[in-house]
Amino acid sequence: MITAPDNDNISEGPMVFIIIGKGYESDNSEGVDLHIMLKAADDDSAVREALNALAEEGFIEADLDQIGMLTEVPSEEPHASAYQGAVDGEVAIIRFS
Repeated sequence: MITAPDNDNISEGPMVFIIIGKGYESDNSEGVDLHIMLKAADDDSAVREALNALAEEGFIEADLDQIGMLTEVPSEEPHASAYQGAVDGEVAIIRFS
C-alpha cells in the first residue's frame, strides 16, 4: 500500500480519509448508510480501497457521496476507534441503521 502522497498534499500526520455513502447488500435492499475511514496516498486510492473492503463485506453496490481528509482525531465513538483502526492500516466501516 502506498503511504506517501503523490501530489502536493503535505500532512504532518497520516492521511486518513473519510468516505460517506450508502451500501447495498442485495438488489432489493434499501441500503445502509456508511462512513468508511482509511489511510491512503490520495482520494482515488482511498475510493478503490473502500470499494474493495465493501465487496469483501458482502456489499454488491455502493453510492459514495462525499470524500474528505480528516484534519483532527475524532473524539467521539464510533469514529475515534475507526480512526485508530485506519491509522493502523485497516479499512474501518461504520454502519448506521
